[in-house]
Amino acid sequence: MVAELLAKYIWIVQTFQRAGAKGLSLDEISDRWEDRFDSPYSRRTFNNHRSAIEEVFGITIQCNRSTNRYFVEFSDDITDENEQTAWLINTFTVNSILSLGKERLSGRVSVEDIPSGHRHLTSVMNAMLDGKVLQIRYRKYTSSESGTYTIRPYAVKEYAKRWYIIGYCIERKGIRVYGLDRVMSMEETEERFTMPADFDIDELFATSFGIYLPESKGKTIRFKTSHIEARFLKDLPIHKSQEEIASDKDSVTFSIFVCPDENLIMEFCRHGSRIEVLSPTSVRQAVIDELQKTLAKYSQEDKQ
Repeated sequence: MVAELLAKYIWIVQTFQRAGAKGLSLDEISDRWEDRFDSPYSRRTFNNHRSAIEEVFGITIQCNRSTNRYFVEFSDDITDENEQTAWLINTFTVNSILSLGKERLSGRVSVEDIPSGHRHLTSVMNAMLDGKVLQIRYRKYTSSESGTYTIRPYAVKEYAKRWYIIGYCIERKGIRVYGLDRVMSMEETEERFTMPADFDIDELFATSFGIYLPESKGKTIRFKTSHIEARFLKDLPIHKSQEEIASDKDSVTFSIFVCPDENLIMEFCRHGSRIEVLSPTSVRQAVIDELQKTLAKYSQEDKQ
């Protein structure tokens, strides 16, 4: 039910994106809705959808009172203004195309599977919308035993092909992160909760790399790359705080501000010789140590 409703919201946003600055009259919106969903579309339903779209996506469908036409201001720039909305719109667009054109596109479209997204994601989002507390049975990768936790679901976050639920855990008395692919069972309770007014998922993870909550203050980390690698990093930054701070004929230097952890070290190692960490010394040394361990392992295998 939630997925179907979200798909309709996104269809409305896409419809206004295509209409551009000219916008649409209520009759035009209704006609397009009826063509797409084969059902009538009243003014009341449209206004309810407008309110929901603003609440869920932060996109306002405005009305020009002099022409009685509805529009989304700067509709061409929606994807630039809100990365999360852009990702959601693009995801649902691809899914819709795949569903509607399954036979025609068979063997021509390849997508990566996110295993945790199928079983629990809709239930979590439903609980978020209704303000319902969840009870989950959860098992870490590092443990063979599971635990039961009571969660106030504040947000969901996708990272590295996995979905995570971020919420307040009653038993652990604080905000925690749980991978949905490690949730063994999930049940919505009758207990309700109120979202903290100051909660902001982006602010919470502002200095984090990946999905771990920051445990220390952020640090400015400097690294340099070749000009070719820099082109990739400009399009897909290592972290949202990434900035280009210097450039010469041989290299480009970037900086990021994050709390360094094992995931960040592994990210630098993943780029191999294409990235050199310059500072701080502690992060540079951690990368060196990890690469030396890798080299030692391969050296041992060559001797066997």
